[in-house]
Amino acid sequence: KPGANTIKRASTQSSVTIPFERTFRGVDTNLPTTGGEALALFNFCGRGWPYHMLIPKGTVDGMPCELFVMISSYDDDRLPSLLLSVCLSSKFTMDNSNLLLLLDRPQEPLFTIKDDDKRITISAPPEFLNEKYRDFGANVVSRFGDTAKDSITVPDIPVPNMEHIKMLKRDDAFSHFIDSHRELAGDLINILMSVKGGRELWAAACYARENLNPQLFNYAYTVALLHRPDTKELNPPAVVHHFPDKFVGDQAIGQAREEVTVVPQEELRTPIEIPRDYTASDLDEEHRLAYFREDIGVNLHHWHWHEVYPTKGPKAVVDKDRRGELFYYMHQQIIARYNFDRFANGLQRVKRLLDFDEPIKEAYFPKLDRLVSQRPYAGRGANLKMQNVSRAKENSYVDVPELKRWRDTIYNAINSGSIQDKNRQSVPLDEFKGIDILGNLIEASDLSLNPQLYGNLHNQGHNIISVIHDPDNKHLEEPGVMGDVATAMRDPVFYRWHSFINNIFQDFKATLPRYTVEQLNFPGIEVKDIEVKNKAGGTNQLDTFWQQSDVNVSGGLDYQRRGKVFVRFTHLQHADFTYTITVDNKSGAMKEGTCRIFLAPKHDERGNPWQYRDQKNMFIEMDKFKVDLKQGPNTITRESTKSSVTIPFDRSYRDLSVRPKDDVGKAQFNFCGCGWPHNMLVPKGTPQGMPCELFVMISNYEDDKVDQSIDGQCNDAYSYCGIRDKLYPDRKSMGYPFDRQPRDGVRSLQDFLTPNMRVKDVTIKFENRTIVKKQTN
Repeated sequence: KPGANTIKRASTQSSVTIPFERTFRGVDTNLPTTGGEALALFNFCGRGWPYHMLIPKGTVDGMPCELFVMISSYDDDRLPSLLLSVCLSSKFTMDNSNLLLLLDRPQEPLFTIKDDDKRITISAPPEFLNEKYRDFGANVVSRFGDTAKDSITVPDIPVPNMEHIKMLKRDDAFSHFIDSHRELAGDLINILMSVKGGRELWAAACYARENLNPQLFNYAYTVALLHRPDTKELNPPAVVHHFPDKFVGDQAIGQAREEVTVVPQEELRTPIEIPRDYTASDLDEEHRLAYFREDIGVNLHHWHWHEVYPTKGPKAVVDKDRRGELFYYMHQQIIARYNFDRFANGLQRVKRLLDFDEPIKEAYFPKLDRLVSQRPYAGRGANLKMQNVSRAKENSYVDVPELKRWRDTIYNAINSGSIQDKNRQSVPLDEFKGIDILGNLIEASDLSLNPQLYGNLHNQGHNIISVIHDPDNKHLEEPGVMGDVATAMRDPVFYRWHSFINNIFQDFKATLPRYTVEQLNFPGIEVKDIEVKNKAGGTNQLDTFWQQSDVNVSGGLDYQRRGKVFVRFTHLQHADFTYTITVDNKSGAMKEGTCRIFLAPKHDERGNPWQYRDQKNMFIEMDKFKVDLKQGPNTITRESTKSSVTIPFDRSYRDLSVRPKDDVGKAQFNFCGCGWPHNMLVPKGTPQGMPCELFVMISNYEDDKVDQSIDGQCNDAYSYCGIRDKLYPDRKSMGYPFDRQPRDGVRSLQDFLTPNMRVKDVTIKFENRTIVKKQTN
């Protein structure tokens, strides 16, 4: 630092020597029996000048010597990767992937073994350790070092000041929706984004992990890794592997702990099966949708989306192309998909949470325990009302009248066609930028043009509902699942709240010019026919069923024996299918088009034909892709597995232990963690076959395209997630052509069609059978 500095260095930290015990290690008892890499690691760890010979003998009278010290410029000395003392090679460098070790076993201290396969310990200076370990940390480190393959050293260098971030205690419940928590997370993201790479990042991250709230650290660190130029190739593992308590019931977590304790050999461990009905009984009609709300992949999608699109942090992290519009569209599609599945289960569309003074009739008891605080996610009884929040513990204060004022101010802006920015300048809410402006303002993110006036409606709504059971913290109860982006979608009220938020966006969309026939049509292009074939050979029928899959949760079982342990959960699945679309190009020239595929229920909840103005909000996007159309007849085939909406099942549950080894595989594995889970692409349907309408449109690619290259990018789930460091690859409004009110004279879907569109009747048939998927991680 500027001015005088005092540097202290213990002789035991010498870069020349190895500890006495390693020099004289008991080779006969410790030698790995497997050979190969394990043996190579063991052998190299013994290489080094013996510590007891660091100092020459000297003389009885005292041998005069000269001790030389030089400080050279580290910028001239440093290697382009992290410095450590690892027994892997003579380069003293480490793969960036070791940054991901800090996500493993989030409550354990740095010096415990990380990663089941690598078995690495992290040796940090005493001042880096949590206070309770500083006095005896070295002794504990040596204990874990006995069974480790390697040890990584944290350089003893200054780290940025994080004292104010310690305001959130390690055992507090972190919420993405509480203003003070978001501020702290934003500050940590800024720190982790601004430090230099290499050992500066490693040191800062190690200090933060050891001293800050584990959930806050995991969130901010993951955001930083996803956005730093030097760590973009690192895609952190799905949060279920390190915080399984957010996705797996308390009973299953307890059984998993028992399994790893009682059965030391991981190959003999039995997957812990999660019951399908563990949060409620059939007496609660909302429980019919538990398979949707509590689906691990669905909740992972919501968590990962908010990691990719954080509300606070450096501008380069928050300010992404059409971010506000993506907030609107991704959540609008969640509501449409949820309503689709409600129909399949004999329920009406979700009721919007319009009246903030009305009791919320739905109850929810999640049966989840927070492993960090050892306290449960609080349940919510039936008929509770939203109340003013005054919780000093979380520095959380918000009034329901304030929520109403923000709501009314936003509606007034929509009705006037403009908002006021911070400088009291009028900003129009037009058809090009209006939805993006509103999305950032309603959520609200750092991109809100006037947070003082329009407030923080979406986030504080989550906050108020999450503590509805204890708004003043009188009973010291933890927030409920609505306070965490990884758990919020489990709660029925999430869909009521977001239906209200979506209604604001729909009211704005109703003010925009309606699409004309000329804007919708693609002259010379006619969609002649659509056919869907499922894997079993059935035509125009989509088949759904149950599947059981396993996920490894050992990375979140802190202070337990190492080794994989799986939980087995039941989820919806569908048979793969293929679209065959026949298109006639009568334009007289080659054409490029965008094929847009949507699906909606054929009837409303009463079994009546739809009015178009209502059905348009029920369409779920299934796929979108570019097509080349030669003159004359064209046949387009498209596999359901290539959907632009979803990511493969195994990518939703990605685990470091199954990361691809080749460069191409790594590139595809990376940012692709964001996307709707593929197993939930098709709604559940009914045993009799749920009548649906499959809509296909070919629009003019010349009007849709964005001039950029996306080669080598993860773009297979861009509809809901966009593409990293690129513009959203479709110039049309998200949800086009169903995002606006129809032109005059359109009362039904058939009235809406132009020649470049076609609708096909299909059914979704659910079979109440269960198949078991092989373990993949």
